Amino acid sequence: MRLITRISVNTLCAMTLLGLAACGTDSPKETGPFAGVSGPEVVNKAIKRTNGVESLRIGLDMTTSDGPVKADFATSLGGDCTGTMTMGGTGTMEVRKTGDTVYTKLDEALLREQSEGEPKADVDAAVKLIAGRWMESKASEPETKDTIEFCDLKGLLAEFEEGDSAARKKGPTTVAGKPALRLTEKEGKETFTIDVAAEGDPYILRVASRGGEEPMTMNLSEFDEPVVVEKPAAKDIVDLEQ
Repeated sequence: MRLITRISVNTLCAMTLLGLAACGTDSPKETGPFAGVSGPEVVNKAIKRTNGVESLRIGLDMTTSDGPVKADFATSLGGDCTGTMTMGGTGTMEVRKTGDTVYTKLDEALLREQSEGEPKADVDAAVKLIAGRWMESKASEPETKDTIEFCDLKGLLAEFEEGDSAARKKGPTTVAGKPALRLTEKEGKETFTIDVAAEGDPYILRVASRGGEEPMTMNLSEFDEPVVVEKPAAKDIVDLEQ
């Protein structure tokens, strides 16, 4: 079967965060924790704080040329992660990674989509054997690389780099009920926004783009919370060697 996902999260983060380079002035009447702090300073403080986490949850909702993609993963610097990805609006893959061991479970819709063009008998056999059951592999295996892209927290955070942006502060907002400051930039037809926590640590809570070819929203939460990965029961793991 073809590789499951084409999403490059590293490129996605770089595109959105490095795109925050609009010029603009901040309101002199502004109040709150970021009063008197310029847009670029807020962004750099948020990037620096977010870069310091040991773990987080990332949620992605993106429209691509291949259809909608949704992902929800809790991941840690230690490499442990757990989450799900839905592609094409129907097919779903679930991933659990602990140490160098990766467990992957695909539903029937995704298996049939990824096997398009193959003989029906082969597809039906694969669905009967694999659908809804866990497959075990090693993270070091080349064919596993794309399925654990969201498990590389170090790689994801590497794209959140401090820089010389001149982001424009747009005002207060909320993300999942938490107060935040929104910063924004418009580049051509595309608008980028970044929401930074306005209470407690100035984490990046949300990054979004609209108006471009692949609009997306990326939410970050559960900073430094433990990532607990439950190994599937042996009876639920399919032995592909057989």
